[in-house]
This record gives sequence, structure tokens and C-alpha cells, in this order.
Amino acid sequence: MRRRAAVGVAVLVLTLAGCGGVGSVGGGSGGGAGTGGLTTMGFGLPDEIARTRVDLFKREHPEVKLDIVEGSFDEQQFLSAVASGNPPDLVYLDRKLVGTYAKRGSILPMTDCVRDQGIDLDQYRPAAREQVTLDGTLYGIPEFYSVRVVYLNEALLRQAGMTAADVDLSDWQGLVDLNAKLATVSDGKLTRIGIDPKIPEFLPMWARANGAQLLSADGRSANLSDPKVVEALQTGLRLIQDQGGWGKFKSFRDTFDFFGAKSPLSQNQIAVWPMEDWFLNVAAKNTPDAELVVKPFVDRQGRPLTLASGSAWVIPKGAKNPAAACTFAKTMTATATWVAAAKARVEARKSEGSPFTGLYTGNADADRQIFAEVYQPSGNKRFDDAVQTILAVQQSAFSIPASPAGAEFDKVWTDAVNRVLSGQADPVTALTRAQDEATAVLSRASK
Repeated sequence: MRRRAAVGVAVLVLTLAGCGGVGSVGGGSGGGAGTGGLTTMGFGLPDEIARTRVDLFKREHPEVKLDIVEGSFDEQQFLSAVASGNPPDLVYLDRKLVGTYAKRGSILPMTDCVRDQGIDLDQYRPAAREQVTLDGTLYGIPEFYSVRVVYLNEALLRQAGMTAADVDLSDWQGLVDLNAKLATVSDGKLTRIGIDPKIPEFLPMWARANGAQLLSADGRSANLSDPKVVEALQTGLRLIQDQGGWGKFKSFRDTFDFFGAKSPLSQNQIAVWPMEDWFLNVAAKNTPDAELVVKPFVDRQGRPLTLASGSAWVIPKGAKNPAAACTFAKTMTATATWVAAAKARVEARKSEGSPFTGLYTGNADADRQIFAEVYQPSGNKRFDDAVQTILAVQQSAFSIPASPAGAEFDKVWTDAVNRVLSGQADPVTALTRAQDEATAVLSRASK
């Protein structure tokens, strides 16, 4: 219901944008931060990484009254605020959504912001920068840069008479056999996950490993019915079906406390699973003694491969203080700011007696400085090796291209996978339907 309501508001926003046109950020702001209030949406202050950066902005710009409205990005709330002419000044959201809101006219180009503030775009990783660029125009400033790796519980592998070297992600048939050895299913009840393919979320990575992309590089053509995409979905589905089916699999996984001391790693509830790099930070803090091994995800030829994603700062149409918003986005993603945040994380981890596993941002210059001057190996070989694995796979990363219908496209293929998982459709039927739906939304958005 919430999504349907958001669509209705989105149509209104698009209509309004089409009537009046949309300018870029600036408005004679020059290079200053502006004064007055600055309100954000979609951002919070959960840890020292966020707090250090925000505090730095406050110290540098005391003339700006900053109001951080904590909480996750809410599409309906955002679009309603834009349509009513009373949006926040700055929004923090997933980069995959930027193309959609740019096309609708809900967010402003960052052209003047970059020019007036002298922001060096070359410092940002190309894959992150491309995700916030539509038709050659930049609409956002990239923040974190998250890649996916494969986590293995070596204790469970050892129980099965194996080592991490025996987990070959390039051998899809072998994964089925490996899953059977690692999963624990008794009387139809799943008590240990062998391999979690993490679908629907990671279908783009499985498809890429099989030589296919869900979306063309220009973000305007769907490729969902490609036999290679179908095969990727069939493989993930098989791994789940062999563990009792989606209902039982999801119900068991939903009990996991990934962020606590009783994580599925410490409780031996899962053996092999792909996940974002940030889980290493969680594991280092909560389960530093776990027998964790991190390997790169690979394609079917055994070459490292990873999906990169992250959030971005965007300025909505109608923002009252775009100058301050631009300065805040610049400050939050600047090299010196990230380095200060990394140092704060090091001190926090030191006081807890847990290792610092790095900070991975959309600013490549910042990361180079962090790992050259701030990061030090902890002496815990498992975590030290994992950090090196994450750094290495960043060179093999791809991102979902910016698209004028990025949000709609994401929903189409995700819904298709969910229909397959719930048994409402087989992979071929679901993805064929999704191809037609995606082609329609992309065509409409491209006009």
C-alpha cells in the first residue's frame, strides 16, 4: 500500500517538474556554506564514523543550524515533501535510486555545487560516481563504497571434513553438493544453513558471474529473460529448495542476530554466505574469536567479482538552503573528514579491545590515506587477511548503472524473484514477465 501511494505522489512530482523545469544547485551561493537552517533526511548518528564527521562540519560552520532528522530514507515521505514544496535541504539515499529521482525532477543537478565548492570529482571511485550520473549530469555525492565478499565458518567446514579451499564458488554444480554436506535439515526442519545465496538481493552478482547483466550500461534496456540470468536464479533457488524451501529457509534466517554477540557465525547457524564488507566490522566487534574466513566471490571462470553499492547525498527540488547542503555533502565525503572518522574508529575499537578492520568509502583518495597512515594489522590473522581480501576485490567491482527508472526496475526484478521463491512462478515465466514489465517502465522513463 505504501509503494502504491508513493507512485501516486511520484506522478504528481513528475507533472510539477515537467511544468516548471528544474535548475541546478547554486543560486548565487558562491563557495560559502550559507547560513540559517539545514535539515537532512535518511541519515542518522549511530556510531563514531557518523558523529565525527557531523561534529567536524559543526565546528567548521557554526553559522549553520543543523537539524539531522534521524531515520531511514522514506520514499513516500520524501516525494510528498517535494510535491508540497517543503522538502528537507539534503537527503541521504541509496545510489540506485538517484537516476529515478533525477528523471522525475525530484532532485537537483549538482553542477553548480561542484563548481562553487571546488569539489574534486576525481577523488570519488568511478563506479560510485557513475551511479549518481544520469545522461552526463551529476546528481549526487557518493558516500560509502560497499562490496560483497563470501564469509565462511571454518569450524563448520572442519566438521564436514573440509577447509576453506574446498569451497569453489565457480563450480555451481559443486555448490549443490557442498550445500548438501553443510546444511542440517531434519524432519523437514532447517537448523543450519549450508549456503545462503542471498537472493533476491544478490541476483545481479550471480548473473554477472554467469556472464550476464540485468541492465544495460546506459540504464535503458532490461536483460532479465537472458538464459544466463535464468540459470543464475535457478541455481540460487535450488540451494534454497534443498534446505526445506523458501518459507522454512527465510523463517530460520529471520531469527538470526547478525549484529549481536549471538550472531549466526558464533552460533554455528550458517556455513557459507555472501554479504557486504561491513559485516567484517560487526564480526570483529562482537565475535572476534570466531573462525571466520573471507574469500572473494568469483565468476564461473574463477575470477574475482563483486557488486559495489552505497549511498549518496542529493539535494531535493525546492530545498531552502542548497548552499549549506552542498557544503555539508562536501565536508562529509572529504578526505580529511574520512581520515578523522577512521582515527575515531581506531580509538573506539582500541578501548573495546577489538580490531579495526578498515573503513571503505566512495572517496578513493581517503581510503588510500586511511590504509597507509591509520590502519594497522591487528595481529588477528583471520581479520587481517579478510581486510586484504576486501581491498583486493574492489578492483573487480561493478555497480548497477544509473537509470531513469532505477527504482522501478529494481522493484520489477525483485518482485519476480520473490514470486519464484514463494512458488508462484518458475524462473523462466517470472523473468519473462519481468522483462516485459521492465521494458515498459524503462521505455516510459526514457521518453
